[in-house]
Amino acid sequence: MEIRIKKLNDTAILPTYGSAYAAGADLYALPDTDVTVEPGQTVMIHTGIALELPIGYAGLVYARSGLASKKGLAPANKVGVIDCDYRGEVMVALHNHGTVSQTVSGGERIAQLVITPYITATFLEADELSETARGAGGFGSTGTK
Repeated sequence: MEIRIKKLNDTAILPTYGSAYAAGADLYALPDTDVTVEPGQTVMIHTGIALELPIGYAGLVYARSGLASKKGLAPANKVGVIDCDYRGEVMVALHNHGTVSQTVSGGERIAQLVITPYITATFLEADELSETARGAGGFGSTGTK
């Protein structure tokens, strides 16, 4: 699959895969722009790129495990969704879950982008739903402990 990318800034870095079988492509902070994220703060990090995703596909923006575990920085919305008709700049809302200030360096890998197909549903109002063994049990109801 080919994804068209427009650089909104000459120094922007295109997404890259870290290995041959990586599901997520690394997204990079716009170079030459260091940003400090205070504890408990959320900061919008610019990537300087815009995407053209094919119809029927979405871009899901996930945390990078290294950034989250080493610096306590992860997307504030947990998983960002880039719709196929969005043409604006891809930005990552990084939240500092830690207790000390963290700096995101220009050109640093800040999140990973997974491109995935999606299904658009038609929602139908119903008076009743089919019965199942689980029923309305949720939030841990299927576990034994």
